[in-house]
Amino acid sequence: MLELRPNCECCDRDLPPDAAAMICTFECTFCAECVATVLAGVCPNCGGGFSRRPVRPAHLLVVYPASTRRVLKTEGCRRGST
Repeated sequence: MLELRPNCECCDRDLPPDAAAMICTFECTFCAECVATVLAGVCPNCGGGFSRRPVRPAHLLVVYPASTRRVLKTEGCRRGST
């Protein structure tokens, strides 16, 4: 099950469960703006591409809540960084 992480790893923007977030196959989570403008569509952690994060229906968020663990690239976010 997806964690639905609460923020963009690049700019730390809040990404509520229904936000238009982007994820890679490892669930690295970024806002659509950072994916397009900073990362050029390439995950800085694994080098893979992104897909739109699915939206979990509200009634299921009650049973399966989104994660509260924030992940942030403190050294900055750029294409090819690790």
